[in-house]
Parts: sequence; C-alpha cells; structure tokens
Amino acid sequence: MKNSIVTLALAGSIASALATIAAPAASAADNKEKCYGVAMKGQNDCAAGKHDCAGKSTVSYDKMSFKLVPAGTCVSMKTPKGHGSLTPA
Repeated sequence: MKNSIVTLALAGSIASALATIAAPAASAADNKEKCYGVAMKGQNDCAAGKHDCAGKSTVSYDKMSFKLVPAGTCVSMKTPKGHGSLTPA
C-alpha cells in the first residue's frame, strides 16, 4: 500500500512539474483548477464539511476537500479511491 501511495505522489509531482514547464506564462490562478478527492491528509488547499480551510483535512483523498492542480489534469488523476473530480461529492 505504501509503495502505491509513494508512486502516486511521485507521478503527481512529475506531472505537475511538467505541466508547469509546458504552460504558457499567465497568472497562477488561470492555470489551476479545484480537484476534489486527490489531496493527501493535511495537504488540501481548502474546503470541506468538517473543516474550514487549507491543511485541515484529516483524511487522505477526502471527496469534499480540494487541491489546486494544473488545469485539465484533475479527472485523469487516479488515487486508491478513484479519480479526481471537479465537484465535491
């Protein structure tokens, strides 16, 4: 299980780095989208029913918490609990 989480985190980091390099120069907010269900525990950017904001998630892959990711990559992200979503569950 730990190997799959590490592999997922590494793949996500590489994908984010490549997307950042390949993206045209624009404001950071323009190139990001909210992706629900992909944040690791304590690494969410904001939102959820049981907490008020960033870093407060107590569960990995919480379907109510989002992580900002490069635009167009959310639904292709695969976690042990399924794919990312553009809307909270």
